[in-house]
Amino acid sequence: MTEPESTQDRIIRGMVGRDLEHRYPERVDHSIGEELFRVENWTVHHPTQPGRVVVDGAAFNVRAGEVVGIAGLMGAGRTELAMSIFGGTYGRDISGEIYKNGQPIRTKTVAEAISHGIAYATEDRKKYGLNLIEDIRRNISAAALGKLSSGGFVNGNEELAVAEKYRESMNIKTPSVLQLAGNLSGGNQQKVVLSKWMFTDADVLILDEPTRGIDVGAKYEIYTIVNALAAQGKAVVIISSEPARTAGHVRPHLHPRLWAHDRLPRRGRCDPRGPHDPHDPRTRRGVPRGRGR
Repeated sequence: MTEPESTQDRIIRGMVGRDLEHRYPERVDHSIGEELFRVENWTVHHPTQPGRVVVDGAAFNVRAGEVVGIAGLMGAGRTELAMSIFGGTYGRDISGEIYKNGQPIRTKTVAEAISHGIAYATEDRKKYGLNLIEDIRRNISAAALGKLSSGGFVNGNEELAVAEKYRESMNIKTPSVLQLAGNLSGGNQQKVVLSKWMFTDADVLILDEPTRGIDVGAKYEIYTIVNALAAQGKAVVIISSEPARTAGHVRPHLHPRLWAHDRLPRRGRCDPRGPHDPHDPRTRRGVPRGRGR
């Protein structure tokens, strides 16, 4: 391809096989409801370095039908913030308050978070978001088996029907829901992850890097799904390491250590000391192996 031909639009057309007129879907106006989810004075310490504060006094809130964006560099504390809220899956000595519909709630375990209608789609779908050696059907039902079971047995026919419903509504490109999740493209894997959390009937969805590792056509579809969730009155938080990507979908505001929605209170900070992997076994809560970073 010669230089004059190598425009961004030309490259995108070659990737997705068609012209993509808009990078982000049009947002249809819908009413924004009352505050649905609020985090106040949230502080998280490093799992293996007790004196190290990773998230310090962070606070934000989301209303029904709203999409809030949080962005920052890798290691700035974005993922650590989300994981500590979702069942305390990162950090130690976690403190602060979480409110749902104005009432204080506890989310000290993943089961508690799910029971309160909170979902977290991890940034690493292949390692933590999916069972790649299991089929699409069982990946979708994994977080809400109680809805499909009776007397300790899962209703296989109902489970199959649920998977087919999401395959159609989410446009998961696969010949069968019995296909292994590991055989899907990145975009279709992400749709399975979102389907799993939507099946839990969550009304607060925290999406960590939801468009990482997928092509521009699939990104458009993911943001279309996010728009639909907001239109249904869900509260959506999008975490991204690319401010431009977040800005394309929400109206962000530059905030110390965070790029976030303009209603993010101007207080709280995340650890500025560089990258540390919240998924690293050495730094995960309750698994102190070797020296932390």
